[in-house]
Amino acid sequence: MTGDRVEEQRVREAIRAHARVRRFAEADAVISAVLSDPRVQEARARVEAGEVEFGSELSLTLQPFQDRFDQAVRDGDLAHLAKICAGKHGRWGRICVLPDGHEMSMEEPHWGRTREGRPIAWVGSAPDDW
Repeated sequence: MTGDRVEEQRVREAIRAHARVRRFAEADAVISAVLSDPRVQEARARVEAGEVEFGSELSLTLQPFQDRFDQAVRDGDLAHLAKICAGKHGRWGRICVLPDGHEMSMEEPHWGRTREGRPIAWVGSAPDDW
């Protein structure tokens, strides 16, 4: 490539990168505005209350999975941890402690504990920063 073509390619790439960053910033602003709406916050609170209630209802049945998960973490049992729900959902403060593949059944939600230690159950992907 000649010097002019190299410079032209560099400028095009810089423009594309700038446009991509701008689109992400605009999308983030829109998402933040929607999520800050009081009605969305109210809906989020209702959903989370239902998930906590459901999680509490399932505690007696599913607590052995939490106990085994805690033991595997203490012992560094990577073989057991590798067999746990692949979703993890840890970025939402929720780690599903059920065996991998449980979510294939519509009858089994994800189940674990919140950062605060409350039992919680949820279906599908956990919400991010609602």
